[in-house]
Amino acid sequence: MSAPTLRRGLPRIPGGDPWPPEGMHTPPAPPKPAAPAPELPTKQQALRRGLPRIPGGEQWPEIEFADLAIAEEPATAAPEPPAAAAAPVQYTDITLRRGLPRIPGGAPWPEVATAQVESAPGPEDSPVVEAPSPVVEKPAAEKPAEPRRERPAWFAKAIGAGVGLMVLLAVAILAARAVVAGAAADFIARYPGVAPTPDNTPVGLPAWLGWSHFFNFFLMTLIIRTGLQIRGERKPPAYFTSKSGKKVSLTIWFHTSMDLLWLLNGVVFLVLLFATGQWMRIVPTSVDVFPNMASAALQYLAMDWPAENGWIHYNALQQVAYFVTVFVAAPLAAATGFRMSNWWPNAWTFFPVEVARKIHFPTMVYFVLFIVGHVFLVFATGMKKNLGHIFAASPDGGWLGVGLFLVSLLVTAGAVFAAKPLVLAQLARPFGEVTNR
Repeated sequence: MSAPTLRRGLPRIPGGDPWPPEGMHTPPAPPKPAAPAPELPTKQQALRRGLPRIPGGEQWPEIEFADLAIAEEPATAAPEPPAAAAAPVQYTDITLRRGLPRIPGGAPWPEVATAQVESAPGPEDSPVVEAPSPVVEKPAAEKPAEPRRERPAWFAKAIGAGVGLMVLLAVAILAARAVVAGAAADFIARYPGVAPTPDNTPVGLPAWLGWSHFFNFFLMTLIIRTGLQIRGERKPPAYFTSKSGKKVSLTIWFHTSMDLLWLLNGVVFLVLLFATGQWMRIVPTSVDVFPNMASAALQYLAMDWPAENGWIHYNALQQVAYFVTVFVAAPLAAATGFRMSNWWPNAWTFFPVEVARKIHFPTMVYFVLFIVGHVFLVFATGMKKNLGHIFAASPDGGWLGVGLFLVSLLVTAGAVFAAKPLVLAQLARPFGEVTNR
């Protein structure tokens, strides 16, 4: 049987002969395939069907069952020895934690409240009880030591200076008591501590003197406080610009304003002092004031107060102290403060500002020491009597003076507390402009 001739088509190259060439026959038939392998037994298996592959179609796969081939079992091996019977499985009921529902309005999830879990069976033999291990108490955790705060160097120096002054004061008191009782007894008898005054010196303290005393105390407290603030101020809380264009910090403005009121109170005090003759009580008019001043100082140091009656006259030490305060320290404070202010004309060069600063601060220190010493002696030599003289203008020194003194303390403390930048800004705005810069 001859092989069939192939059908010829188009040439492979332009102008060539049709392909394949004439006379080509089909290739010989392939060898006969081997006999098919024997079919293995099958069983039907249900298939898991899912979503359709196309919208609106049937579930995939389209059939529900499929034939699966069953592999032949291998040769039977030697039987293994029977295993020990497995222990029965035990289950324990546990309570499930239920949460929010899966759908709106549904029950909490999961829907069941309990479930069973497999628990391993315990050993049949009695458990072995181990000896308890000794309990070792852990030491309590120690709190970390706080870092030690180092005190500034000046603190130790201040403590040392204070202790030294106390020792010196105690020695001075003991020495003064010995001198008063011995060598200075005749001197004190000759000069008891009260200097003579003119015969027409007025007796008693008028009411205006008490009011002036209160205003002076009130204003001096604010002036000293603001003066210390100015010395330590690095960044002022606000600034005040006057209508003339001069700009200062708000603290300086308040300090200067209190200075003006203090000067006004001083002028009124001096006018009334000379108009009523009260100047003769504080102005020394005899050279005997000096030995009497030394005698009074010696008696004060010995803690043996000199005999006095402030309603009639002052002792020599008080007289000189009041004279220096009114006629020396106050004018120095006013003059140096004026030189340091913006009101000083630039054309006046005869008073350098550096000199004014060197005088102004020691003058403030003098006022502080005077106030401390004055208040101490007022309380130590008869608080009720002295406060009655000063604040109530009363010769017998009733409790009215003590009450007025306490009121003056409350008023002064309230003013110091209220002198905040927010309040000061409201007070300064009618006189100029207050700004943050």
